[in-house]
Amino acid sequence: MREAAAALTFLGPSLAGFLLFYLVPFGAVVYYSFVDAPIEGRFVGFGNYRTLWESGSFRKAFGNSIAFAGVGVPILFAVSLGLALLLSRAVPLRRTFRTAFLLPLVVPVASIALVWQALFHWDGAINGLLAKWGQSPVDWMNSRWSFAVMVLAYVWKNAGYNLILFLAGLANIPTELREAASIDGAGPWRRFRSITWPGLAPVSFFVVVMSIVASFKVFRETYMVAGSYPNDAIYTLQHFMNNSFQNLDYPKLTSAAVLLALVIGAAVYILFRAERHAREVSE
Repeated sequence: MREAAAALTFLGPSLAGFLLFYLVPFGAVVYYSFVDAPIEGRFVGFGNYRTLWESGSFRKAFGNSIAFAGVGVPILFAVSLGLALLLSRAVPLRRTFRTAFLLPLVVPVASIALVWQALFHWDGAINGLLAKWGQSPVDWMNSRWSFAVMVLAYVWKNAGYNLILFLAGLANIPTELREAASIDGAGPWRRFRSITWPGLAPVSFFVVVMSIVASFKVFRETYMVAGSYPNDAIYTLQHFMNNSFQNLDYPKLTSAAVLLALVIGAAVYILFRAERHAREVSE
């Protein structure tokens, strides 16, 4: 009892902040999603959700958000893992490269938006290079190319964070196992499949979860680069909710927020179940 009281004493401020700034507001959002107005609203049940799903702009934003996570997360995972495997070896300028990949984590979002605008604007650096090579310029942010541009920005922004996690996971794998496998004649692929990959399983699970969450937070960069109404290819749920808030359309805003939370929660739950099943099979 004494230890529990001490733990609650130290956890109290954090729990109070979580309750006040996260749990209670989210409960209010759930409540408002079932009424037709935030003030003296009338209970309409799932009417707001039906109206929301009938909206073509919402369906487009929902599909784009799922597509962005489905494309961006695997690419980010592969790039981060590849960089970690490379930088875990004795390569030249290894510390310099590690620092360089961490810089996007500390650079303000506004600065990132300016860099990407300078690169992919109609009169930007990329089109300047294309014109120098005799190619026609590309309207990167007002065409289907905008999806690839934002995936690239997402990978560039988050690769450093995942890189640190993978490097920590690689450091926890005993080098004796890899050395013994090498002496027994196991090649690089066999050592990776039998030793490195199983040893990185817990870290990989956490990386995937955090990458999914980060994929739904790419709105800031997209908003600063392309504005409130970007090309249809990168019009996501965050754009839809932001525009609903500006239009004071609270039923759509709250319903979309609850659905987004449910989608992320379902994805994380499926990953938890898959990770637990894989751990039970390996044991």
